Amino acid sequence: MLGSTHGTLTTTQRSARVLACGTRPAGGAGTVHSRADAADVDVSGRPLSAPVADLERFFRPESVAVIGASDAEGRPNTGITRQLLNWAERVGARLHPVHPKRATVFGLPCVPSVAELPEAVDVAVLLVGDPLPVIEQLGDAKARFAVVFASGFAETGRDGADAQRRLADAAARSGVRLLGPNTNLNAFERFRDDLDGPSIALITQSGHQGRPVFALQELGIRLSHWAPTGNEADLEAADFLSYFAGCPEVGAIATYVEGFKDGRSFLLAADRAARNGVPVVAVKVGRTGAGARVAASHTGKLTGADATVDGALRQVGVVRVDGLDELQDTAALLARARPPVAEGVAVYAISGGTGAHVADLAASAGLELPAFGPAEQAALHQWIPEDLDVSNPVDSGGHPVGDWRGRKIIDALLSDPQVGVLICPITGPFPPMSDRLAQDLVDAAEETDKLVCVIWGSPVGTEDAYRQTLLGSSRVATFRTAGNCVRAVRAYLDHHRFVRDYRSPFEAAPRTPSPSLRKAQSLLRPGQRLSEHAGKQLLRAYGIRVPREQLCTSAAGAVRAAAQVGYPVVMKASAPQLAHKSEYGLVRIGLTSASQVRDTYRELTEIARQEDIALDGVLVCQMVDPGVETVVGMSLDEVFGPTVTVGLGGVLVEVLQDTAVRVPPFGEDQARSMLAELRGSALFEGVRGRPPADVDALVEVVLRVQRMALELGGGSGEGLAELDINPLVVLPRGQGAVALDALAVCR
Repeated sequence: MLGSTHGTLTTTQRSARVLACGTRPAGGAGTVHSRADAADVDVSGRPLSAPVADLERFFRPESVAVIGASDAEGRPNTGITRQLLNWAERVGARLHPVHPKRATVFGLPCVPSVAELPEAVDVAVLLVGDPLPVIEQLGDAKARFAVVFASGFAETGRDGADAQRRLADAAARSGVRLLGPNTNLNAFERFRDDLDGPSIALITQSGHQGRPVFALQELGIRLSHWAPTGNEADLEAADFLSYFAGCPEVGAIATYVEGFKDGRSFLLAADRAARNGVPVVAVKVGRTGAGARVAASHTGKLTGADATVDGALRQVGVVRVDGLDELQDTAALLARARPPVAEGVAVYAISGGTGAHVADLAASAGLELPAFGPAEQAALHQWIPEDLDVSNPVDSGGHPVGDWRGRKIIDALLSDPQVGVLICPITGPFPPMSDRLAQDLVDAAEETDKLVCVIWGSPVGTEDAYRQTLLGSSRVATFRTAGNCVRAVRAYLDHHRFVRDYRSPFEAAPRTPSPSLRKAQSLLRPGQRLSEHAGKQLLRAYGIRVPREQLCTSAAGAVRAAAQVGYPVVMKASAPQLAHKSEYGLVRIGLTSASQVRDTYRELTEIARQEDIALDGVLVCQMVDPGVETVVGMSLDEVFGPTVTVGLGGVLVEVLQDTAVRVPPFGEDQARSMLAELRGSALFEGVRGRPPADVDALVEVVLRVQRMALELGGGSGEGLAELDINPLVVLPRGQGAVALDALAVCR
């Protein structure tokens, strides 16, 4: 449809993809994946690389066994056996039926047990209610892969989860890689072999949710693989993602995900795809589900599970979409469109209203619509009436039908160096105008390296201009809705920008502890919340700036501390159980004399006594100049491990809920992207006469908190469960950032 999306891959990237997809490691028949270097772990002990399963013999086997095969009419296994037999013939595999009571199945010799198979099979499909003993037998028979259709496992509750663990353990012992349980026949569908061009590889945890993508073949878009992962007792989405990222024919990977078996494995697989330039488009359900465990800190409350997923996918370049229709359209475009030569978008319409509508949607999606200058507009007005607007969007008033002018208009738009994408909405069939417009767009697309998109708005979809002219073109991207078109174009431009600049964070991840770790560990109190004073000492250990302060246990000591810190001062009660001191009236600011300090000490300790709060002292702190109040913190996600959050902070942090999340490791570029995602990011540029904030200092704090997250939040044993720096005041440019408060909760 649109040519190859991999035109910018380096020779090394191409070679890596060919080798990974087409080779098989040495070893026994059950050895189907390489092993990562055991020492290749980050400072938290988590892997920095992952084995890539050799799935070539799964999708293109030489021999297949069907356990529980049947040809008896009316039996459920009969239809499945027939489908597998047809599939085996298409891929050129020998099929061996297995059934204890049948001599033949569909005319093929049938053996009574796995032990009597005539050869070690590549794929064994289990059509039996209890797959556990069969898995163990397949290990003895040196089978490579087993597909388990049976349900009644983890999806049914605790007992089913226990049964699934036993199944996974048996597969691990036997060396057989297991797909399922609770999977289906999607991997063995009939894929059209008359289509060319880069393909879509599909991964779904629900078979029906992949049907719309599979149906793209009827529109001329090639699909090469479908992995229905089911309950993922062994093989998971990440395994297929890593494999597909190395397949030369795969132009994009589309996936429907309900949950991640292991967050780090998925990130490593997506990182492999990003390094190879292969786009990944995902529907991940759970946007409105309950968030992660409500934690004691602001960060824990704001870092719900879906926010973490969103940030994690973004940092490895996965395009997240909401609907299956978007999954189809975005994956199809990314699979087949050539890399952009420019990022500007031109909208060409035969109606001013249509053009304005689509331009509005495009601009709202973040697309750039460059305005054509006087010279360009004059050229367009050679073929378009002077009273029509051609500044972009371009209103032709009706595409010329009787001569060459229509093609001239399209060529002029595509020749503009600002334009990399042309979008033409055709709201409905209006022959002969719509037919000629469609043909002119197809002809122009054949002669340009720029992306030509058509929105065919007719609800019928049976018109020749759509079915034959547009869908018959290998160079035009055709959409049925304007919304899907502009979102797909945005994803297309974002993807190519992302892979152009991408550097794997796993390569630069710290592998050895920093000098800060030992000092930080001495401050931790397992299972406890640290006081503000102890929390700030933790920050200081990692080079994060805090105000000058002293912890005092008497009024006289507070007066001496204020003189040393320097007036004016702030005084705060300090105790491990005090998460929100201001709610108890335990904070005073702007104190300018010894008498104020003495009286305030007595007031704070009296309030604490009345509230039954055991203080470890009163902090006398330096007053810090005003700046942009932010929050930076870390918390632990059940799937992804340590996470880092940054956002607008202060006392309204829960109200604003303006945060961004990433999963370590990540680099400075992602730290800056987090800030750009904040709705209030304009505050950093200075508003209402305030100077620009020291964004570089804020980025540095985010990266230092990431190091804390890796060293104290990863791994097992003692460490940090949560950290909340709020507020972190970002001072004017060049003056740094200061942590005014810190809440830390130990594991």
